[in-house]
Amino acid sequence: MSQDSIEQTLRRLSEKLKMVNASVEALRQDRVTLESKIEDAQKRIEHILKRLPEQSDSRQMNLLGDNTMIDKDHDPTTH
Repeated sequence: MSQDSIEQTLRRLSEKLKMVNASVEALRQDRVTLESKIEDAQKRIEHILKRLPEQSDSRQMNLLGDNTMIDKDHDPTTH
């Protein structure tokens, strides 16, 4: 192998290594972004869970806002 071909091979490898490093850095940044989004979602879930009544609370919680239990004579098909 001549010195010129070795130098060309080293340049190609150097360029490929730069591309791999750039890809790794992009993946690292994506991971940091996703971890931040996951943390935010976990905080929102914890906030929602804190607002729910305790299991010892005997009151029924109506999460769907369904009025059928309140007004049994109401026909939902007529408006």
